[in-house]
Amino acid sequence: MGQIVGAALVSHHPGLMQDEEFRIKMGNGTDSDLIAGFGRLRQKIDEVGADTVVIFDSHWFTTGYHLFDAGEHYSGTYVSDEMPWYLYDQQYDYRGAPDLARACQAVAEERNVMGLATAHPLLPRHYATINVVTALNIHEKVLTVGNCQNCKSEHFLESGAVVGEAIRGSEGRVVLLASGALSHKFNGINWVQKNPRIYDPENVSSPENVASDREAIALLEQGRHDVIIDRFPDVYRKLPWEGLGGHYLQMAGALGGKDCRSRGTALSEYENARGTGNIHMWFEV
Repeated sequence: MGQIVGAALVSHHPGLMQDEEFRIKMGNGTDSDLIAGFGRLRQKIDEVGADTVVIFDSHWFTTGYHLFDAGEHYSGTYVSDEMPWYLYDQQYDYRGAPDLARACQAVAEERNVMGLATAHPLLPRHYATINVVTALNIHEKVLTVGNCQNCKSEHFLESGAVVGEAIRGSEGRVVLLASGALSHKFNGINWVQKNPRIYDPENVSSPENVASDREAIALLEQGRHDVIIDRFPDVYRKLPWEGLGGHYLQMAGALGGKDCRSRGTALSEYENARGTGNIHMWFEV
């Protein structure tokens, strides 16, 4: 019987893929703590003996269906159409988890949830997956799950529950990674930096977003996923969290939804990225 052996909320922001010298310059002399946080998260994945990683990708926007990537293997060179001046020529090579993807579709059909496995050979990659695979040196099998943009919070929770049941019906030891930010409002193109350290929370888009993010982090540390889920439609979706919060909600759904009490441990400082609030958090399962 398969099991979920750990889970994490993980930042994927492109600035982390820039060279170390530039990151330190932007950090006013010190690197982003999210970089060291990737190392801490890699250690957690190793400690639980995972053989598969499920990435809830907040950039893979789908419409009409929750999609489960059923490809056997992926390799190539990634160039971001969003910021090709520095996120380019990124090499990737990793295994897929097609059996788990197909199992997700089977469970979705049983539950009358709109979920499909897809394995089109030209299906594009997104940096919410590629950056995480690269930064964590993932050698485990990878299942990427999309972020269906015409979903309400309850639909994301249903999709996550599908993934959780499919994992339990498998033989894998699986870590869930919710790839995305908390508050996700960008600063303007001509924004003036408030703090000389670009990563400082003072540079997040607004003090109100910082306060909301820190309150959510405290609730996650207490394992109060029920409170987060109850607040989602009226608070965090409107803030908004990245990708309608689909990355977090699907992870939470796989862990039991409102019944989940997995306590979060911060593996990095809370940091700014172009106005958005970012952190790595690990959830013991």
